[in-house]
Amino acid sequence: MVVAKVFRSGNSQAVRLPKQFRLTSDEVEIFRRGDEIVLREKPGNLARAFELLADLPTIERNDPQPQEREGL
Repeated sequence: MVVAKVFRSGNSQAVRLPKQFRLTSDEVEIFRRGDEIVLREKPGNLARAFELLADLPTIERNDPQPQEREGL
């Protein structure tokens, strides 16, 4: 387990990442997962959007059949 220092930077809180955790991008996505705080490099393309869509749960729909109508 690696430990990092937490400090204040202006009105914000910051974490000094050890060298082995250096990031290559200028921005990260941040979110909570239970009691964890996750930092993830923000991708520069639509690949992440497709990953998120693929992870959505499958929903069973019971829509009624379309109505039968006469042509115009």
